[in-house]
Amino acid sequence: MQLSDLLSFFTNSGFANIMWSQIFMIVLGLGIIYIAIAKHAEPLLLIPLGFGMIMANLPPEMTGILLAPQNGQPGGLLWYIKQGMELGIYPPLIFLGIGALTDFSYLIADPKLLILGGAAQVGIFVTFIIANLMGFDLRAAAAISIIGGADGPTSIYLASRFSPELLSVIAVAAYSYIAFIPILQPFISKLLTTKRERKIRMKRMRNVSKRERIIFPLLTTILVSLIVPQALPLVGMLMLGNLLKESGLTARLAEAASRFISDTVTILLMLSVGASATADIFLSWSTLKIILLGAVAFVASLASGIIFAKTMNIFSKEKINPLIGAAGVSAVPDSARVAQQIAQDSDPGNFILMHAMGPNVAGVIGSAIVAGIFLSIL
Repeated sequence: MQLSDLLSFFTNSGFANIMWSQIFMIVLGLGIIYIAIAKHAEPLLLIPLGFGMIMANLPPEMTGILLAPQNGQPGGLLWYIKQGMELGIYPPLIFLGIGALTDFSYLIADPKLLILGGAAQVGIFVTFIIANLMGFDLRAAAAISIIGGADGPTSIYLASRFSPELLSVIAVAAYSYIAFIPILQPFISKLLTTKRERKIRMKRMRNVSKRERIIFPLLTTILVSLIVPQALPLVGMLMLGNLLKESGLTARLAEAASRFISDTVTILLMLSVGASATADIFLSWSTLKIILLGAVAFVASLASGIIFAKTMNIFSKEKINPLIGAAGVSAVPDSARVAQQIAQDSDPGNFILMHAMGPNVAGVIGSAIVAGIFLSIL
């Protein structure tokens, strides 16, 4: 083999074509995977996301993995995988799996907890206003603000509709803050509550009948979709998954939705998100602003849920432990578990997990409704 052949081989290899910005993104992808494994931070989500980021930033003009079909030639693998995200197919399927895993009986048993799930969405609207004042247009501001709902699929769904160019940044920010719930939620909760409030014990919840469990997903789908029609793809699939779980006759379908479909779609969705995080999109001032706005959204949502719970206690005879207000963000069931842990730190015999699950599952519905409102208006 002659020297010219070696030079030609090197010139056509990825080593000769990779840019420093792509190397940075590859290192970032490796860092995300390291954090996911070493810190057990949402590994089911962050490992495929980080790997997708690596694949997309290995010189795509050489690998062809992101190329769209042209001139009768097939496109690259990641181009096809990303279509499920860009067409808005993956997030509703994730909601189908969430519904099949979710127990809404806590919310049915105490409907007033729905208010706390709604209150925790205040952070979304606060961030929407701030993002718009910082120079983002209304559609981009809406997509960014959904991070405050702590709902990754909803963030991706809205970003794919409003600001596809920001999708990867929004998704990475959303899932990063969800992974930080064990750190952020205790800090905000303890900052806004007294030890006496954290010791409040709530009465045991009533038993919910099977009939109520079956009626709830049907009624919720109809009512929410009549009020906010654009929320139907997310809320409808969420409630279908729950109906499969609660009917008692479709256990196989519920298992398929919660395990096989959900796990498969999670891999494809996270690969798509990572593949969207190319250097030219990710390395910009807008990225830094979105990450900062995501923190504002998340903290505001946690705080608004707690503050509203404290406000309810002023007018209610039966006191609510305000820690469950922070569980109104829709990171199910992590935020409810963290609320329980904080309560037991103050009073080892206090059990508020079931009560915290009420606002927690209400937050899933709430963030989908807010997304539907943005889609309807904007």
